[in-house]
Amino acid sequence: MQTRNNAFKKPPVRAAIATDAKLLVSRDEAAQMLSISQRALDYLVANRRLPTRRIGGRVLIPVADLRKYARGDHPEHIVADRRKLA
Repeated sequence: MQTRNNAFKKPPVRAAIATDAKLLVSRDEAAQMLSISQRALDYLVANRRLPTRRIGGRVLIPVADLRKYARGDHPEHIVADRRKLA
């Protein structure tokens, strides 16, 4: 019987897919696509302006919804004004 040496086994490689070809993106990628901070993105998600999908423990955002949000006008502030909180 032949023994296998797992020390030389290569780790699995993730496929590199362009962001515009993906259906779902991570919170970090979504914030980069909208050119906003991750905190601002979390605010949009918490206020249900952007829908999310959960797969396992990951929170993913549909690219189609990011594009739809980006096409609209949003004159209001994304995050709360700190002066009003004090």
